[in-house]
Amino acid sequence: MPQLTVRGVDSETLAQVSRALIEELAQICECGTDNFTLDCLPVVSVFGGEVVQTYPFVEVAWFDRGQLVQDKLAAALTRHLQQAGVAEVEVAFKVYKDTAYYINGRPCSAAE
Repeated sequence: MPQLTVRGVDSETLAQVSRALIEELAQICECGTDNFTLDCLPVVSVFGGEVVQTYPFVEVAWFDRGQLVQDKLAAALTRHLQQAGVAEVEVAFKVYKDTAYYINGRPCSAAE
């Protein structure tokens, strides 16, 4: 956790930036790089009766770490993707509650 789901960015581009990106995100979140998952979804977008290019979009599912950390994470994601040639990037955060997230059948609120 955090789980990053990316669409509208080809897998080669995402792979190219993934190491430096995740290292920076781990520093921002003060956790290990192994806490992150990074998925690149192949998506076909349709508009006006035609197949169109999918808009670059990153969804971050995580436990809330505060506005400052969230802002830094969004800025880092945007910067890394733009440096790789992605012109515009949207980032959205989906926040999990520890009472509603389970690992091996136990809610995270019961962990430790």
